[in-house]
Amino acid sequence: RLPITENAGTENAEKYRQAEAQELDVVGNDQLVYKPDTSLSQCESSDWTSIPTTHHKCTDMPIAKHREEIVSLIESNSVVIVQGSTGSGKSTQIPQYILDYCNQQSIYCNIAVTQPRKIGASSIARWISKERSWTLGGYVGYQVSLENISTKETRLLYMTTGVLLQKVVCAKSLAEFTHIFIDEVHERTEEMDFLLLVIRKLLRTNSQSVKIILMSASINCKEFADYFALPVHNGLNPACVFKVEGRPYAIEEYYLDDLKHTVHFKLPPQRIEEPVIVREMYEVAVSLIQSFDELEMKSNREKKNSSVASERGSVLVFLPGLSEISYMHSCLSNMFNKRWQVYPLHSRVTLEEQSNVFLTTVPGYRKVILSTNIAESSVTVPDVKYVIDFCLTRTLVCDEETNYQSLRLCWASKTNCNQRKGRAGRVSKGYCYRLVHKDFWTDFIPEKSVPEILRCPLGTTVLKIKKLDMGGPKALLATALSPPRVGDVERTILQLKELGALTTCVQTEENPHDGELTFLGRVLAQLPVDLHLGKLIVLGHVFGCLEECLIIAAALSLRNFFSVPFKQHVDGYRNKLFFAGSSKSDCIAIVNAFKTWQVCRQKGELKHPKEELEWGRSNCIHIKKVREVAELFHDLEKRVRAFNMCVNAQPSAMDQEYVYKQRFILQVVIAGAFYPNYFTFGKCDEEIAVRDLAGKDPKTTVMLKNIPPYGYVYHKQLQSLFRQCGQVKSIAYDGSKAFVEFSRNPMEGFKILPAVYLSLKMSQLKIPLELNVHYPDDIERQLQGLTTASVESLRVNVDCQKQTVEPVEISFGTLQESKMIPNRLLSIKITEIVEVGHFWGYRIDEKNRTVLQALTAEINYQNLMDLPVSPHPELVCLAPFTHLENRGYYRARILYVCGDFAEVFFVDYGNRSKVPLKKLKEIPSCLRDIPFQALEFKICKMRPSAKSLVCGERWSYGASQRFASLVNGYTLLVKVYSLVYSVLHVDVFRYSRCKELVNIRDVLIEECYAELAEESYKSQQSHDLLKGLFLDQVKKEEKMPVSSREEEKHLIERLLNLFSDSKSGAPTHKVTVFGPFSPYEVKCYSMTRVSRFRNAVIQKESINSVVVHDAPEDPFEQLLVAASLSANATGSTVILEETSLMPPIPGLLALLSMLFAPTIELRVDKSGKYFTGVLCGLGWSQTCGAPLLPENDMELTFDVHFGVEDISEINILRRAINKLLCQCAVCSGQERMTQLQENVRQKLLCLICESKPRDIIVPTWYEKPYAWNQV
Repeated sequence: RLPITENAGTENAEKYRQAEAQELDVVGNDQLVYKPDTSLSQCESSDWTSIPTTHHKCTDMPIAKHREEIVSLIESNSVVIVQGSTGSGKSTQIPQYILDYCNQQSIYCNIAVTQPRKIGASSIARWISKERSWTLGGYVGYQVSLENISTKETRLLYMTTGVLLQKVVCAKSLAEFTHIFIDEVHERTEEMDFLLLVIRKLLRTNSQSVKIILMSASINCKEFADYFALPVHNGLNPACVFKVEGRPYAIEEYYLDDLKHTVHFKLPPQRIEEPVIVREMYEVAVSLIQSFDELEMKSNREKKNSSVASERGSVLVFLPGLSEISYMHSCLSNMFNKRWQVYPLHSRVTLEEQSNVFLTTVPGYRKVILSTNIAESSVTVPDVKYVIDFCLTRTLVCDEETNYQSLRLCWASKTNCNQRKGRAGRVSKGYCYRLVHKDFWTDFIPEKSVPEILRCPLGTTVLKIKKLDMGGPKALLATALSPPRVGDVERTILQLKELGALTTCVQTEENPHDGELTFLGRVLAQLPVDLHLGKLIVLGHVFGCLEECLIIAAALSLRNFFSVPFKQHVDGYRNKLFFAGSSKSDCIAIVNAFKTWQVCRQKGELKHPKEELEWGRSNCIHIKKVREVAELFHDLEKRVRAFNMCVNAQPSAMDQEYVYKQRFILQVVIAGAFYPNYFTFGKCDEEIAVRDLAGKDPKTTVMLKNIPPYGYVYHKQLQSLFRQCGQVKSIAYDGSKAFVEFSRNPMEGFKILPAVYLSLKMSQLKIPLELNVHYPDDIERQLQGLTTASVESLRVNVDCQKQTVEPVEISFGTLQESKMIPNRLLSIKITEIVEVGHFWGYRIDEKNRTVLQALTAEINYQNLMDLPVSPHPELVCLAPFTHLENRGYYRARILYVCGDFAEVFFVDYGNRSKVPLKKLKEIPSCLRDIPFQALEFKICKMRPSAKSLVCGERWSYGASQRFASLVNGYTLLVKVYSLVYSVLHVDVFRYSRCKELVNIRDVLIEECYAELAEESYKSQQSHDLLKGLFLDQVKKEEKMPVSSREEEKHLIERLLNLFSDSKSGAPTHKVTVFGPFSPYEVKCYSMTRVSRFRNAVIQKESINSVVVHDAPEDPFEQLLVAASLSANATGSTVILEETSLMPPIPGLLALLSMLFAPTIELRVDKSGKYFTGVLCGLGWSQTCGAPLLPENDMELTFDVHFGVEDISEINILRRAINKLLCQCAVCSGQERMTQLQENVRQKLLCLICESKPRDIIVPTWYEKPYAWNQV
């Protein structure tokens, strides 16, 4: 929420501070007096052991000469503020002084020192243990999120701000420690400000004997001293301030104006509203680093001491983020003959990579560290001589309107930049180069940054306040160092109510801006994860999929363990698609990848670290991160056990459908946890899409534009560009367009091929598709004046399997495949079932039998030869059918090769078999061009029911078994409805025992395995065409004249001969092809009121960053859920992260919205008989006379019919969920918990899988959208 002034909410704050002062007067000032030299308490004395004294090595630090004075101040004051320049020894030395003092005086001490970052806490603790020759985890240790390197002996514990805050909130006291050091207190994170607030409050109540020391190099002493002022009889006494003057060496400052000798080009002007690093600025930084050699040589000449070896001072470059570090790294790497050792330093580097920064540089080399603001305070590199500061940072802010967070690039404050400057001059004179103009620095760079508490969500803080029970959130936050606006606190409370963490009422009186902690709220306050991830864990327990939810929560809390290798984004995306399976969910991909890693380890396959790293590399998984996820998983598992939530053992007897039911329930839990981050898709206009894709199959085909003239000449180049996506079957050229079709396994169901997704991902990643081509004039010259106009933009089809390039044969008034359909009714025999309603077979009429017999006779007549090439997928050859006693050969296509065997598909019958490679034979040329006789069928007007989708991949095991029993072993009669992409859409009949014809589709629908569906536009188009074709018994075929086609074929061959083998010289220039595209690709839009008309973009790493509509004929909306949302800098675009696409079940979007919304209000038609839609949200406030949280309200129109019984079922399920959570709160036994979980699961499945599918209805938009109280 920028811009914000720091005094936001001060009027409100003043009121509460006055009340607080009065409260203190009542308590009495005598309670605030601290008696120094307190002896050991009874309970602690037994643990106290004397600490061995070791010699201090850092007596030369500026802080050392003030040692006794500092110790005295700390021991005689409740709060001391220490301001000392960077490198003065605050963080490392002062805590040790107190430790040694207490040891000498035999006074018990337990010292906590906070650092803003994990890397800082761990590195300082390590440094001290090394300096004092102590074992790490003995007298000195550290504790950060998952790592606790400490014991009962530890007396000096370094920790992150968050760890101390959690300890204090749980204990509601500071008494665990005798001294608390808050380091880098100028870093005004939300946690820091809240910790200061709590410490200030507890110092005045139950923790008066604890010593608080605030430390920073760039602290506003007066602000903090006044904040921690203690009441005396005549007013307030500010906290004690101690300043450590001086730094080891002087530091010179320079600005862009001072770099005229270095910069030899004009720099663009800098603007306060446009924080950015232009290319020239990177060049300035590189030039500066180059100039340091000259500077040092000059300095050494001035010293006139040639015997002193010139040491090349280290350079620390401050950049705002990882992408800028990567770019700067490449700029420095491109400089040849430069003796530089370049190290990136940011929060994602490993401990090993971090330690490289501290290593002594190779003699003659210069160390260059590229760092984010992590090196501003958390990590100190002692040998830095030069600081180059771009004066930029990335700040987390909340969009004012949507409340979505975004990480925005902005100018760093003078406070932060001075902190950065202080990193130089530790071991010699230092230099700081600020890459801004002096005037810009003076006039525009802000004095200090806006505290995080004024610009970030306050949800976690408010929950901690409720847990502390120190007063209402508004009252307590008003006493913060920078009080947040009252409106922001009120909105946070409403969001927590929407989440279910706070009750909607306090006792019985409605108060929209306060509430009591619910069971969910108490759990969330205890978990170190985002609030929505905490809710995911609780819902996971409710629905019996806790283990999976713990994995997802752990993975999303830490950084994603899916790695994207440099310049290998397509490979990374392919691996994520593989782990997601058919779920289309990033969260499920995380679960599957994590469990795969676990299983491999349990089997002992990853015993050696090298094996594990190799496994990670091949699966694009970051092994260190997946281990961190495992640690957090176990930590969370332990924490939730305290709330009676345990991971259930896998059921011993799992039926065929259990895994799929479990996956569906997990998808429902994901939808519940991340409500209201709901999105749906725009409609795909089928008629336009069919035309744009030239009638080709969107499941297998992508389109390219800007194809150069005579594009088919370069078909091999184009084919190689798509090799990383999949096996290219054919490329059709049509003017400046080309259509790339990928091979489909005939044994796989109808779905968008991964190759299509990968191709569209290439386009999204802007991977250039470049062709090396000849100028059209050169080609025409080679053709020596032959008619070329028609050849230049000729429609040409390249068959990559047969390796033929031929002009497209244009037919009129009929279809090429019509020879395969002599009649509308066909008698067939099924040879292979792919899935329910999708199968292969062949005609068993006399005419077809004759064709098959002739083919077999011709094959057996031939002298069969071994294959001239190695067997590979898509190769058409001859293979024996091993299941028949007759060992004859048949035409077959290789599906895949595995060891010494090949899986082959018999193209004239439609079945498959595993055949030894040595038995495969070459197909004679005379048999290659005879059309394949096997036919592929799909039952028309049918789709899987909700039950089938829930219990299977697309069809449940029960549905598959039933379909097989209906068709296997029977002669079937099919009635052709349409022919789409060489697949016959048909009605299938068989004779019953009573000799009556039974429609197979009707049986499947009646038994709830399937439901009626619309046919696609393409199918309906084909149906109309076939209807006319079958009516017209005399089939006229007008084709392109043979002479014309042969002429074009001859010209194409000539062109290919001339330009394929470089006879006419190398190609002369490059052409960039546009795409790939698919007109069936769809965009998503938000369901919530605040974002409905904002642009929605799915993060590139998400599986659903490419969505192709595989059934645009479906009339219902599909639900997409995002685990988190952020906004761009302007707030105009919503960015979706970690998305999950829910199964295509009619009405699922509305059902899940009604199930998980806090409040719903149903819409009815004008007659009052039918429900037409629902308004979901937090509801209406009678007190305020307005919607409580209008921005998150969702107005949904129903696209299926919902009745009163459906609404009753939803309410029954909601009550069952609440009942289970109540039992958690009172710690019921595990057996009772399992019964309640099973009850909830069964009620959910009954709600979704109705025995009769809900009727599809035409949506009716409500005339007063988003209006509550309309019933």
